[in-house]
Amino acid sequence: MLETENQIHQNNHPVTEGSVVAVSVDGKHRFSKTPRLSIILTKGHGIEGDAHYGPFVRHRYLARRNPTAANLRQVHLIPSELFNALRTRGFEVRPGNLGENITTMGLDLECLPLGTMLRLGASATVRLTGLRTPCVLIDRFEGGLKDELRNGPLGPRFRAGVMAVVSEGGEVSPGDSIRAVLPAPRHLALPPL
Repeated sequence: MLETENQIHQNNHPVTEGSVVAVSVDGKHRFSKTPRLSIILTKGHGIEGDAHYGPFVRHRYLARRNPTAANLRQVHLIPSELFNALRTRGFEVRPGNLGENITTMGLDLECLPLGTMLRLGASATVRLTGLRTPCVLIDRFEGGLKDELRNGPLGPRFRAGVMAVVSEGGEVSPGDSIRAVLPAPRHLALPPL
């Protein structure tokens, strides 16, 4: 059961707020996903109707190596601020284009610590498991984009969003609020996934 807002403050867990800009899903393993009016998150499985749905790894390369590994990539989130920054560098990227399920605003996702809980909308919660590593498919989408998302001068190693697992299910739609609850101190950086 989720803690109430008062319990969070009583336990001295910092809370950061943002919002959902867009939600996207695709039932096949294609690079980009199609924006939707809403998505349904299922505890321990991910997003209904998405190619990465399930308790075991669904990423094609990773599944070939170890098909019974836990699926730490059930949900892919990207901050919309990244799209704005890319636009100033000459790249045109829109929600869903980079394969993310949830586009956010107001949260510096890649700088949040491992294990951060994101409460989305009325009931859904995801736990951050790692940074999404840019792959060669990003350059097939738009040449030079992979290098733009790697090895930035400040901040995290990659700027391609974060991966998460679903801790509590629910419906998520554009306009929903997001509350980030950080784990107890001795924060660890998100590892590449």
